[in-house]
Amino acid sequence: MKQITDTLVMIRPVNFRMNEETAVNNYFQRSTEDLQETVNKKAQAEFDAFADKLKAVGVHVIVIDDIASQDTPDSIFPNNWVSFHENGDVALYPMFAKNRRKERREDLFEKIESEGRFIRNFVDYTSAELENIFLEGTGSLILDRENRKAYCALSPRADEDLIIEFCEDFEYTPIIFNAFQSHDGKRLPIYHTNVMMCIAEEFAVICLDTIDDKKELKLVADSLTQDGKEIITISEEQMNNFAGNMLQVQGASEKFLVMSQAAHEALTDKQIQSIEKHCKILSSDLSTIETHGGGSARCMLAEVFIPKAIQ
Repeated sequence: MKQITDTLVMIRPVNFRMNEETAVNNYFQRSTEDLQETVNKKAQAEFDAFADKLKAVGVHVIVIDDIASQDTPDSIFPNNWVSFHENGDVALYPMFAKNRRKERREDLFEKIESEGRFIRNFVDYTSAELENIFLEGTGSLILDRENRKAYCALSPRADEDLIIEFCEDFEYTPIIFNAFQSHDGKRLPIYHTNVMMCIAEEFAVICLDTIDDKKELKLVADSLTQDGKEIITISEEQMNNFAGNMLQVQGASEKFLVMSQAAHEALTDKQIQSIEKHCKILSSDLSTIETHGGGSARCMLAEVFIPKAIQ
């Protein structure tokens, strides 16, 4: 199994804004005085520059425009509702915010198949929404595809039973823990695991300070160490600048760790050296998207591992 891919799906926003339905437990979101039209235009400019940078290094980016009539302010983050797997399976996930459920789109799969990929099967967990049970894709699940482990921090958007069901269906070992951030003087659950950790081929970037329980901390650290991953730790302050929200991708001739400019600037020289032992860094300014959306580079990228159809 491959850990990284050279093919990504990105959804270009048309109605991007701060989503009031997700702000209840996404403490990374902030509103500004900017008009929505201004926010959306800035987000589109950031999106286009980011997609262009990825294409320039040989990453195959499938860009699909959001549908204006749907009014889906978070459509720019497709990794929360879908994941694509090397056996040809596609997983569809139950979403916490009602207005995010409209992001799921059939035409996305038609587009992927039109590019010569073979979708074998859909594994659909979305009926869990009827019971207010959620698991938000690779926002919640950090997949070590090579070692068949799924790391997941429990939250209102990541249900333990559903994590286990996913792991049984896709043959992963669940590594389940609790991760917290300090907000308004309280320790509150982090909404998505992918803001506090990233797993690459040879290393992991992780904010261990968020795992308050010592046994759970040991469980996660030991698991990464056993699999030979170099652990690059980040602080909670760096995490708040999206330094955990990264994704390793395959370019035409080199591998890259993709992140936002804010994340890149938050890293120390030593952390950058540790990453650059393994791959180059590709960063882009996503400040509008981060501020209003509460998500960053990794959230914008849905990795395609679906195999090419046999001709």
